[in-house]
Amino acid sequence: VFLSRNFRCDCGNSKFKNLQCKLLPEKGKVNSGNKYNDNFYGLYCTCKRPYPDPEDEIPDEMIQCIVCEDWFHGRHLGAVPPESGDFHEMVCQACMNHCHFLWAYASQLAVPALTKVNSLEDEGVVLKVEENEEQKKEIKKEGGVEHQETKEEKQMEQFNEPSTSSGSACPEVKQTFSVPYIFVVTKSEEPVCKLKELQSKQFFKKDTATFWPSNWRSKLCTCEDCLKMYSELEVPFLTDECDTVLAYENKGTSDQETERRDPLMDTLNSMNRVQQVELICEYNDLKTELTDYLRRFADEGTVVKREDIQHFFEEFQSRKRQRTNRMQYYCS
Repeated sequence: VFLSRNFRCDCGNSKFKNLQCKLLPEKGKVNSGNKYNDNFYGLYCTCKRPYPDPEDEIPDEMIQCIVCEDWFHGRHLGAVPPESGDFHEMVCQACMNHCHFLWAYASQLAVPALTKVNSLEDEGVVLKVEENEEQKKEIKKEGGVEHQETKEEKQMEQFNEPSTSSGSACPEVKQTFSVPYIFVVTKSEEPVCKLKELQSKQFFKKDTATFWPSNWRSKLCTCEDCLKMYSELEVPFLTDECDTVLAYENKGTSDQETERRDPLMDTLNSMNRVQQVELICEYNDLKTELTDYLRRFADEGTVVKREDIQHFFEEFQSRKRQRTNRMQYYCS
């Protein structure tokens, strides 16, 4: 679960002129990344209802879209969501239309929704790049690659033969090899765009939300053209592995573990053995005496006031000094 990526407090800007921001005192007057949509007013989903909704009697799980960050009822996504453990992230219908390139990836990566498809019309629009005559010629040429490479190998062998021209200063050297050499011609290839490869195949485009596994973002193409497209569509965060729901869940778990840590144990671990024993004894004495002191108020049904607590600690410190003064140390 995560909040808006770009949302920032409005204190100190034009909305609250007299209130200075203590966190970022030098920030700009307006944060253009703030989205004051229906979520800002406590309304969610395509039905624009609050959560929890006192008028909604249908038990339904709400799922957050990773693109627009709005929350949606499962029944308002255009498809029945898979089991909650089968997918990690969801992209809503509107964001799938906005990020249309995701449909090419959906056929290979997305987790199927729990819907029964009766026909191709129910499934969606079939998108396929038909092969034209030039592409068919290219395929035929590819079929003759082996022959072409063989021809290039022969040319390479002729090129590597000793020159017999009068301009050559190197004498002719004859060598005999028992194992024939194979010359490989290395061709410089441009980076392949994963998206274009997927778009050249058949895939379905539906008017529904899509559901994705945990590692699907790492499969997105990061070529120069695709990165430019992500930027133009304002979704460059899709290639950020630190932005995923799983990353936020791990961070939340780590923060909870930090909050659950006992400060007393952290202090003990930083001390030597003698200091640890002394601290534990002092802690037990304080706990016992404070419990006995507060029990009297509970038995009498009286309210514990600030002066009572202050009086207890003054007496506790006084008794502690008396015990310390009575202690005698001997050296052997």
